[in-house]
Amino acid sequence: MNEIMELITSADVNNTNAIFRMFLSAVLGGMIGVERNRRGQIAGMRTFALISMGATLAMLISIFIPQEYLGLKNGDPGRIAAQVVSGVGFLGAGAIIQMKGSVRGLTTAAGIWMTACVGLAVGSGMYVTSIVATVLILFVLLYMDWMERKIKFTWESKIVRIKVSGIVTDLEACRGIFAKYKIRTQDQFVRYNYEEQFTVVNYVVLTRDTIQFPQVFNDIHEAYPVMSITLTNEVNV
Repeated sequence: MNEIMELITSADVNNTNAIFRMFLSAVLGGMIGVERNRRGQIAGMRTFALISMGATLAMLISIFIPQEYLGLKNGDPGRIAAQVVSGVGFLGAGAIIQMKGSVRGLTTAAGIWMTACVGLAVGSGMYVTSIVATVLILFVLLYMDWMERKIKFTWESKIVRIKVSGIVTDLEACRGIFAKYKIRTQDQFVRYNYEEQFTVVNYVVLTRDTIQFPQVFNDIHEAYPVMSITLTNEVNV
């Protein structure tokens, strides 16, 4: 047993610690992937496990080549592994989805990058550090989201599109309604259709996720001859 532990903790790459490191990185990456899968993200357990294992393998190769073929104990083990940090960016970019004005997947992309770093840490034999890093990643993903919602400081950018009958030039009443519900108006885009006699206004607003928009829309409907109101993420004037 002591001999196995010595092989696992050895700074030199051998079959025993290489297999152990690959297994550990698969477990740690998979744990992070499970959380992302629960959130409905496209990158799940398999993706994160493979990213972590791939980074670990890159680090093992980085250590093994100078050690085995050049006989160096102080070679440059970071040469290949350094490419992982930049190369994993294309996976992160794939996880970021542009959906008509709203960007989703930034947290998953950051998780992918961190998982690759965990894999590098495992590959270099930093077992405790990699495990602690995984715990911290899961803490951020699981509990910080809950904390944001609990203390209610999560803000979202939305587009409120209002189609009003007639040519409406006085829009202060609508801004007053937004202010009443503590909705911040960041910008507005207006289009007048003189041929069909209607006005379309797109308000770019910043709001908390607890706002009840049906009540807001009801107040707007009472203030203007509204034809339609839409809550979206895309400006369309």
